[in-house]
Amino acid sequence: MQAEARVGQISAAEGTVNPLVSDKFGCLATTGGRYTEAALAGRLFSVANQAAVAVTAGLATTWTGLGIANIAASTKNLVIHEFGWSTDVVNPAEGVVGLMTSTHIGFAAALTAKSAYAGTGTSVAYCDDGATLTTAPVLERICGSTMEGAISTVPQLNVNLYHVNGSIILAPGRSVMTYHSIGGTASMMFYFLWEEVAI
Repeated sequence: MQAEARVGQISAAEGTVNPLVSDKFGCLATTGGRYTEAALAGRLFSVANQAAVAVTAGLATTWTGLGIANIAASTKNLVIHEFGWSTDVVNPAEGVVGLMTSTHIGFAAALTAKSAYAGTGTSVAYCDDGATLTTAPVLERICGSTMEGAISTVPQLNVNLYHVNGSIILAPGRSVMTYHSIGGTASMMFYFLWEEVAI
C-alpha cells in the first residue's frame, strides 16, 4: 500500500470554503497524533540498536553507540524529533548521556532505518553503531544520565526519552550521535526518530 499523496499549498479564493479545519481557538486540527501526517506522507523514520552496544567516552572520534548521518549527496534535511536510551545489563559506570554532531564522513549503512508507515519508503540516512570520524564531534545536548549498579534499581528501569522536537536538523553532510561522558562495555541501547524533508 502506498503512502497517501500530499500536494502543494492551499489557495483559498474569496467566496470559497477553505478545507483546513480549526478548533474554536483557531488552531489547526489534524488527523491522528503529532507525527501521523509525517508518517502517512512517508517522511518519518526510526532506527534502534538491535543489541546492547558499547559506548565510547566523551568526544571520541573512534566512536560507538548509535548515530545517523545525512550523506552529502542527499536532497533532504533530517529533522530529529526524538532520542531515547535504556540499559540492557548492569552499567559499568555512571555518566552523562547526550547528543553530539559531526560530519557524515566515516559513517556506513550498518543498520537499516525503518519507515513509520510500515512496509513503505526508504530513508536517505546512513545509520551506524560505530564509526571513525574525520572531524571531531561537538556536544550539542545533555539529555540525561546513566547510573552505576544493578538494573533492578529504579533509575535503571525506565526508557529515557528526550524530545528533540525538530530543534536539531541535519543538512546534507552532517551527523548526530550518542554521547556518554564515561563510556563502557556493551550495556546500552538507543533509538532515534526523525523526519526527512525535501530541501
